[in-house]
Amino acid sequence: MEAYTKIITDELQRLEETKTFKYETPLSSPQKGVVRVNGREVVMLASNNYLGLSDHPVVKEAAIEGIKKYGYGVASVRFICGTQDIHLELEKKISKFVGCEDTILFSSCFAANEGFFPSLTNEKLGYESYQDVFYSDRLNHASIIDGQRLCKSSTTVKRIYEHADTDHLQTLLEEDKNNDYRFKIIATDGVFSMEGDLAPLPRLVELAREYNALLFVDDSHAIGVLGENGRGTPEATGTLGKIDVLTGTLGKGIGGAAGGYISGSNAMIEYLRQKSRPYTFSNSLPPAIIFGAMAAFDLLSEDSSLVAKLHQNTSYFREEIKNLGYTIIEGTHPIVAIMLGEAPLAMDMSKELLNEGVYIKGLWFPVVPRGEARLRAQISAALSREDIDRALEAFERTGKKLGVL
Repeated sequence: MEAYTKIITDELQRLEETKTFKYETPLSSPQKGVVRVNGREVVMLASNNYLGLSDHPVVKEAAIEGIKKYGYGVASVRFICGTQDIHLELEKKISKFVGCEDTILFSSCFAANEGFFPSLTNEKLGYESYQDVFYSDRLNHASIIDGQRLCKSSTTVKRIYEHADTDHLQTLLEEDKNNDYRFKIIATDGVFSMEGDLAPLPRLVELAREYNALLFVDDSHAIGVLGENGRGTPEATGTLGKIDVLTGTLGKGIGGAAGGYISGSNAMIEYLRQKSRPYTFSNSLPPAIIFGAMAAFDLLSEDSSLVAKLHQNTSYFREEIKNLGYTIIEGTHPIVAIMLGEAPLAMDMSKELLNEGVYIKGLWFPVVPRGEARLRAQISAALSREDIDRALEAFERTGKKLGVL
């Protein structure tokens, strides 16, 4: 055991020496626009709580009501005795909201993505011999990558296209057009979590139709966030109802608790209920999560004011952080990548900003490419204009202190 411990501790020491060790900073408050850290109130710029629903009174009351009516947990998987009528109700709400025929719930979107790809490609489905192919964006989320890694290498071809480069994708599709693939799946994030940029969905829809491929989109960072009504990247790009397989999370904009989903055709979703292992062998989502998520979707369906405020806050922060002299990745999403270059600088700046009253995290290799370390600001509707100005003032002081400005 000592030999194994030395290998592990040596690696931990290396991470600390290279300033790439990831530290956890505990909050002593709910997740909201301003949180409590080490007894101080700090502006939160690192949370996926885009709409401020994590601490919304309507969502919290709904979660409490869920426990009162349906208990703390289900203690079973869906097909045995883990399906309550509220699970079916939430699935219908999500389907309507995202413009798909049906929806299946998972414990997380990571589990949903891991469950989707092998469920299709690892089954013979009447074929004695076959090959399937994935066309995957180079910057896709780890859950898409890991889901594809679970597919049998003997029957699955993986083709990587350059980030958001539909010309490169078309070249790959054209090269393969005479291959007798059973499933052809184009896979992409709707919003790329490290950059905050959007997938070119209109062109991807065209290519999927032209080459008879399924279009798979993980919209985790867009649901509740993009589009006039928060219906995600498809609404923002005019492709609502045109995506074959749409996955997403309940753990970001939709209250920030837990849970994920896959939405698609009736046949696809029924098939996944039969074949998807993370669904078949994992406990159902607990009632508090179900009730809270339903309340969040009801709020979004009835009132788009939170979405509008999020967009306003995002536009203001993006403009003002540039005015200070920082370099960002351009876009419209509340993920704002503030480019710094090297990992030690990103770590030092994150620590200094926390001292100045702003909670934000640095990102570096292997999460992002070498030399592209950054701070990832995430704007929320829970932030007031005063909160954002306070954060910008801290960025100005810290940038000058560390020689960034």
